[in-house]
Amino acid sequence: MATPAHNDLLKELLAASGNGDRQAFARLYQETSSKLFGVAIRIVRREDWAEEVVQESYVKIWDHAGNYRTQLSAPLTWMTSIVRNRCLDWLRRPNLEIAEDDDHPLDNFVGDGAGPLELLQQQTEAQALARCLGKLEAKMRQAIALAFFDGMSHSELAAHMREPLGTVKTWVRRGLERLKTCLDT
Repeated sequence: MATPAHNDLLKELLAASGNGDRQAFARLYQETSSKLFGVAIRIVRREDWAEEVVQESYVKIWDHAGNYRTQLSAPLTWMTSIVRNRCLDWLRRPNLEIAEDDDHPLDNFVGDGAGPLELLQQQTEAQALARCLGKLEAKMRQAIALAFFDGMSHSELAAHMREPLGTVKTWVRRGLERLKTCLDT
């Protein structure tokens, strides 16, 4: 669990990284990489894939550190969402990967941001997830949110929520089952 002092440190490191400070970015990596790798491995379920995703995520964090806004989310939450989105993109990729020429003429016209259809899909998915999360009991919803968005492990959840480890594991497992059922309908 991130303490307020640790959050402040991460905010400072992100701000410095946004200004091109490589030492601050190295320290940011040192402070967060194990947590973000844990998030990635839980989603993609393969160590080699998780390593790739985390590497891509840190490139994106470096590129967008200057865009981080402290008033919108905690630093670790922001970085975890980048990792989560990269994981989901990784899992959605086609099984057959076709090598492309490095000098493709259309590459100059493609932006880094999501296109209109992708943004619409993300908004629709987010609304469905929010609706389904709203149907869960408060403790179950809190456990899932802390695990998913803050990357807390089961033991960290148990300590944070002051509940037995088995209870927290059950909340997460049952909550995810209910979310899956709700989202599939």
